[in-house]
Amino acid sequence: MTTEKLALVTGGSRGIGKAAALELARAGYDIIINYAGNTEAANQTVEEIKALKVQAEAFKFDVSNIDEVNTNIASIIDKYGRIDVLVNNAGITKDDLFIRMDDTKWNQVINTNLNSAFYVTKPVVKIMMKQRSGSIINTTSVVGVYGNIGQANYSAAKAGLIGFTKSLAKELGSRNIRVNAVAPGFISTDMTKDLKNTEEYLKLISLRRMGEAIDVARAIKFLAVDADYITGQVLEVDGGLII
Repeated sequence: MTTEKLALVTGGSRGIGKAAALELARAGYDIIINYAGNTEAANQTVEEIKALKVQAEAFKFDVSNIDEVNTNIASIIDKYGRIDVLVNNAGITKDDLFIRMDDTKWNQVINTNLNSAFYVTKPVVKIMMKQRSGSIINTTSVVGVYGNIGQANYSAAKAGLIGFTKSLAKELGSRNIRVNAVAPGFISTDMTKDLKNTEEYLKLISLRRMGEAIDVARAIKFLAVDADYITGQVLEVDGGLII
């Protein structure tokens, strides 16, 4: 199957990933979304993307499992021949105060939010280097910059993504591959719907409201498509939470 430009979005069936996939589709990209478990949501997202007159397909695999990643990325490249944009968006939370955090909560979050970026990016970079072009956007978080109580695992993973972003930007720039990150603040998604004391958080945000997935998606699209001379940067999308 031929494609002129292809974007791969991990965690692309819902929330920020879905919004990013749709925004890139509006920019004319064929879309591959990765998802972990909700086939119905993934299929619905694929249909919404196809309605924008581009190709779309969903691949189910665990981004924290290197064997599943390598098998599926190889299948994508074999079928479509290229990957022009990679959005490392898959992520989970397992919050707890550090003193109560067990190994399982720590390792699940590190594996899904940080190690997965290494697993997915490695084979994608190889095809981008052959193309001598590409754009990688990593979804980090403001807590990766500033920390947060009860999120030592999540903050550590997201901070790791920032270092990963900047290091890759330095390594890959000579191959015309740009690497950037977005750092969302409080965004209204399934991941934040159970937040307690929401009103207290809103008082900390300059715009006095939570963001929407489309706000982050537009930043991702900007970095992926419209920012030819930007690399190694972290764009905070937080409504003025940290200023």
